[in-house]
Amino acid sequence: MFAPQLHALVSADALRAGWTSQLDPIGPLRHVGAAAAEAAGPGAVVVRVSLVGEHGAVILVISVNAEGWLTGLQLAPASAAGPATSWEPPDYADPAMFDEREVTLGTGSLAVPGTLSLPRHALPLPAVALLGGSGAVDRDETLGPNKLFKDLAWGLASRGIVVLRFDKVTHANGPEVAKNRNFTPTDEYVPDATAAVRLLCGLPAVDPRRVFVLGHSLGGTLAPRVVAAEPAVAGLVILAGGTRPMHWAVIEQVEYIASLDPATAAAAKPTLEAMTKLAQMVDSPDLSNSTPVSELPFGVPAAYWLDLRGYNPAAAAAALGKPMLILQGGRDYQATVAEDLAGWRASLEGRAGVTIRVYEADNHFFFSGTGRSSPTDYLTAQHADPRVVTDIAAWLTSTETEPASMQ
Repeated sequence: MFAPQLHALVSADALRAGWTSQLDPIGPLRHVGAAAAEAAGPGAVVVRVSLVGEHGAVILVISVNAEGWLTGLQLAPASAAGPATSWEPPDYADPAMFDEREVTLGTGSLAVPGTLSLPRHALPLPAVALLGGSGAVDRDETLGPNKLFKDLAWGLASRGIVVLRFDKVTHANGPEVAKNRNFTPTDEYVPDATAAVRLLCGLPAVDPRRVFVLGHSLGGTLAPRVVAAEPAVAGLVILAGGTRPMHWAVIEQVEYIASLDPATAAAAKPTLEAMTKLAQMVDSPDLSNSTPVSELPFGVPAAYWLDLRGYNPAAAAAALGKPMLILQGGRDYQATVAEDLAGWRASLEGRAGVTIRVYEADNHFFFSGTGRSSPTDYLTAQHADPRVVTDIAAWLTSTETEPASMQ
């Protein structure tokens, strides 16, 4: 019942071992609660079921996509029992300071909707387009009860910055994208991002000399490619952008998550072996457009990996000669200080116009905490670190730029 792209990653033995190891601490099951479902995007749903044992309880969280396949299966703490908490504005956002309106980027079957946040400030204003992370991400970067991009948009708009956030094409038009075996990271990011920049440059409220791009996670990795394609961009902000090859970084993430609970480490071994075999194919000289998706990570066609494996984000950023702000969470296990930030530093540190900051208490979504970060961190409603919002706003408003004209 797992989605086709997960078939190679989920073996029956690994699933059985992981299930048993996580249920053993709560003892024999005494009660299975009713299923509670909630919408999680176009056609998708998240279902929660309470499992009560003799010594405790956990929540089974099941994610199902529009086609009816399982895309996630997790045993979460009992605190995850209820529906996702409604998003509430962070303290650093003041809705009275800005207005919002809907926009559309592109035309035809791949057009995407977005939201424009317009401050009620003296004109002209700096502006920024937000690029989401990997996967079918919505304009708010919704993850459980959290919305990183809505935090940023409202926080920055409250400080006099025009913000445009938009659904990724893979979120708004997933079935259409899935038909295209030649779909690449460039297709995933560049057309909509450049359209967003041009829209911002054309707004009367915006200073066209101060239009920036902000990318988070994979959006940060691909941001230099966007800026290279659109000379009107004045500079870029990279939040937790990866510099390692994505197919190997994901394996390290799975290894890290397994290490959080020694009982699950052995259960993860078959999955890691399967993932490693698929990752090796990405690096193989035999990889071609005819390589079956079943032999590649996440069921993503070969064209995507051929494009991505030839891309060095740090080198691409260094070639831009644009102002840059690079932010990193110290507790981030998805893009790490030791490896990913080191990649940016090796190419960019010491260059004029480049600022690098680390927030030691923050995770991948710049939520502050203590101890080792884990996926369960995202089940609790929280907001982006206010220092991050303040620092981005200060950098966007103070950076002096001389962007090239639009072509």
